[in-house]
Amino acid sequence: MATSLDTLLADHLLSAIVFLPLATVLLLALADGLFRLPETIWRYTALASSLVGLLLALALWQRFDPASSGMQLVERAEWIPSWGIHYSLGIDGIALLLVALTSFLLPVVLLASWTDIHARVKSYLFFMLALQTGMLGAFLALNLFLFYVFWELMLIPMYFVIGIWGGPRRIYATLKFFIYTMVGSLLMLVGILVLAWLHQSQFGSPSFEYYGANGGTGILDLSIPNAGGPWWQRQGFLFGVFALAFAIKVPMFPFHTWLPDAHVEAPTPGSAVLAGVLLKLGTFGFVRYALPLFPQAALDFAPWIVGLAVIGIVYGALVAWVQSDLKKLVAYSSVSHMGFIVLGLFALNPQGVSGAVLQMVSHGVSTGALFILVGMIYERRHVRELDAFGGLAQAMPVFAAFFAIATFSSVGLPGLNGFVGEFLILLGAFQTLPGATVIATSGVILSAVYMLWAMRRVFFGPLANEANKTLVDLGLREKLVAVALVIPMIWIGVHPSTFTNPMDRAVTELLETMTRRGADLAAWQGRDAADEPRLAAEAELETSR
Repeated sequence: MATSLDTLLADHLLSAIVFLPLATVLLLALADGLFRLPETIWRYTALASSLVGLLLALALWQRFDPASSGMQLVERAEWIPSWGIHYSLGIDGIALLLVALTSFLLPVVLLASWTDIHARVKSYLFFMLALQTGMLGAFLALNLFLFYVFWELMLIPMYFVIGIWGGPRRIYATLKFFIYTMVGSLLMLVGILVLAWLHQSQFGSPSFEYYGANGGTGILDLSIPNAGGPWWQRQGFLFGVFALAFAIKVPMFPFHTWLPDAHVEAPTPGSAVLAGVLLKLGTFGFVRYALPLFPQAALDFAPWIVGLAVIGIVYGALVAWVQSDLKKLVAYSSVSHMGFIVLGLFALNPQGVSGAVLQMVSHGVSTGALFILVGMIYERRHVRELDAFGGLAQAMPVFAAFFAIATFSSVGLPGLNGFVGEFLILLGAFQTLPGATVIATSGVILSAVYMLWAMRRVFFGPLANEANKTLVDLGLREKLVAVALVIPMIWIGVHPSTFTNPMDRAVTELLETMTRRGADLAAWQGRDAADEPRLAAEAELETSR
């Protein structure tokens, strides 16, 4: 019996990771309807489920083979075969890191919000775990229809988390978030339907399957013209609709205006998950779909996207600098940091893309930690204005120490996680885009300026405000949360190869796929295409060593 269960779990590990959170809350809801379970049962069961999910993610990491090419642990089942819709899950090194990030962050967020959420606790837990299923499914889906289902599934729980447990302007923030995201989703749906139609036109049957299975063809086998034919079948149009959907989710400048409102009005767990994981689905979408499917259009649009990314880096940093609300400052810092990730992706070389993927994880941990820590002080003072603080290091030295580590992580201090990804991004981007990289580097300096400026105002100086003198330092639960967040900050900073090794093959395959599908990456990177065989041989020799 145990052997059969082990085999079942091994064969369906990805499905178990994706659907465990949703299955947990559905069973809780059913039991609650029958027995009226107390909120405590809901809390502990949800936390236990998220911890089991983390253990499954660790098992997934152990089973993953960094040396293997293509998707691993693939699960496929027929769903609507006549339309080319299948249940398909699979994982590569890039998705592995983001699944691990999601599985790690959710139990931390649930523990951090243990006393934050008082009203409708059962509904809150239902939406948070449903959101986790949506995010994990989007990272693992190998069928475009299935990806779209998970993409939309994420929207609904986050809408309610902000709308029910948010601040005074939560309705405005929720509507803005919903409208922006829905517009992007509808544009992407148009692109997905066109791709399915193109598959029928070229191969005789519609399909939403990304990779061909069992000798069949998939979306990635399509020949999509960059010129000629109807405009709606060209790479430029299709890349545009996908890129807009992903740019809104990132969010890139000038599509970022929904994010600060959503962050400020969202409850602490909502902000932590939004910054920690949800935004990464935008950059993941570029990596998984927009770049490999429409490589030549990606190159054509790259200068414009890089320009917007650099504007976002500098703009986000400058606006963060003038904020008086600590949570809004962290929100605008996300706009700046996500701009760095986009810059790294569109460097379109191994260093830039690897740095961008690693920075997705680092930003998720660091910014998620900052939002959680801001929530801890807000729970005590019910205010976030910088002027309301000062001298908190005297009243809350443990809190001040953890906030300092998260701040140094965010600004890219060597030895912590933020430095490694940022360094790789700048290294890769400078090879391809030296001018843009020089401007973007100013964002690194500005980031240090506004974060250290805010930290000085909050933690140093005299403890003048009477309300701050009676503040209680972190309790055991809060210390556990803070320590859990600090561990990956140090781990990534000190031993980044733990996280870069699994994704190296996936990054290489992404760039090879773009080249195979017609993108002249050598020209974009300023290299001579004639040197490609020699460079490839040298890289293979170095790998074998």
